[in-house]
Amino acid sequence: MNQAIAKPRLSVPRVLEMNLGFLGLQFSFGLQQGNMAPIYSYLGAEEASLPLLLLAGPVTGLLVQPVIGAMSDRTASKWGRRTPYFLIGAVICSLGLFFMPLSASLLMAVSLLWILDAGNNITMEPYRAYVSDRLDQSQHQIGFLTQAAFTGLAQMLAYLTPSLLVWAGMDQNWVDSHNIPYTARAAFMIGSVLALVTILWSVWRVPELPLTEAERARIQAQPGGVAATLAEIVDAIRDMPVAMRKLAIMSLCQWYAMAAYWYYVIYAIARSVYGTADATSDGFRSAVLTNGEVAAFYNFVAFVAAFAMVPLSRRFGAGVMHALCLTAAGAAMLTLPHITQKAMLFLPAIGIGLGWGSIMGNPYIILAGSIPPERTGVYMGIFNMMIVIPMMLFSLTVPFLYGPVLGGDPRNVLMLGGVLMLGGAFAVLWVREGRAGYVAPLVQTV
Repeated sequence: MNQAIAKPRLSVPRVLEMNLGFLGLQFSFGLQQGNMAPIYSYLGAEEASLPLLLLAGPVTGLLVQPVIGAMSDRTASKWGRRTPYFLIGAVICSLGLFFMPLSASLLMAVSLLWILDAGNNITMEPYRAYVSDRLDQSQHQIGFLTQAAFTGLAQMLAYLTPSLLVWAGMDQNWVDSHNIPYTARAAFMIGSVLALVTILWSVWRVPELPLTEAERARIQAQPGGVAATLAEIVDAIRDMPVAMRKLAIMSLCQWYAMAAYWYYVIYAIARSVYGTADATSDGFRSAVLTNGEVAAFYNFVAFVAAFAMVPLSRRFGAGVMHALCLTAAGAAMLTLPHITQKAMLFLPAIGIGLGWGSIMGNPYIILAGSIPPERTGVYMGIFNMMIVIPMMLFSLTVPFLYGPVLGGDPRNVLMLGGVLMLGGAFAVLWVREGRAGYVAPLVQTV
């Protein structure tokens, strides 16, 4: 390969800087996971309706990410291919976070969540493609697993922030006229600033590589407009690599399971540890804070595990590592609903952390090694469809299953998630890794 056109290897500090925006983005997701269901409950929502109210994330991901992916593949602006979408999404995300805890009604909260998730998804997809664009394939492990590590760190901080505010002296029962705690309000406003600042820092410190003349000519030769973008998505789905098709089964299992965990773990803890199902009770608010502490711990585990998995995934393969981590997460979900002491909740949290750290890194290593580089954006967007469709299925099926099949008990929802997580572990072993004919180029570190 011609060394002059090879991508330069980045030093570890530069890889960290290029992914710093992922910290702010995932802080936003962590705030949603830990607080949106309780906010809906404070505003009067019923437990069985929560998945439908939380449809904004899956639906915006399904609609926004593939379109943004295809558009960014065809973008040749002076700011780069991905950067314009980073910035637009960051502003929308920041505004959504700022206004969310000020919601005065269920309708207002639902509407703001749609805006917030649109901003998150506009930024998320190009960020995945950015790693593949910017790094040589030999650095994909550290690139994507660094994103997984920042996911763990950011969500740890997001979940822990309300408890830190309580430990600093804020009253957990200090609520506004709509029952939303002021700790949640402060956490969301911190997230608003963090999301914008970290993304701006990444864009400034590690700008995109300039397009080559061949890349620019290829982009300019492609038809523009909405119709062409949608046609590109359809063509990419038709031409999807076999490895990516097989990853769809794994994604169905693991993301349905994660939705089950995120949407109902607070309600499971409230019943098993605090003996309450009343969302306005002190016990329920304690369950929200407890879940924040447990989630902070499992995200810390994910943060550490993601870095530890860099050499392990390189040696044993990302698929094998992912299967082991999903098995640990499945066992944890089956165990957690039976725990009645707060301190013991941190044991299964280790398994959840291993699974979460792997979910945010290893599948993308497999994916990036199997798709054509020139179609990275659209395929990253399509892969996100394999994330959001299972979550949409969860939202559309659980309201009907919650009473008659799951006994109206959130603990049974978590156990269903555990079974599916084990299914995902088996499914990923079916996938062959790598793109045929790849030869690592000679590159320099900068």
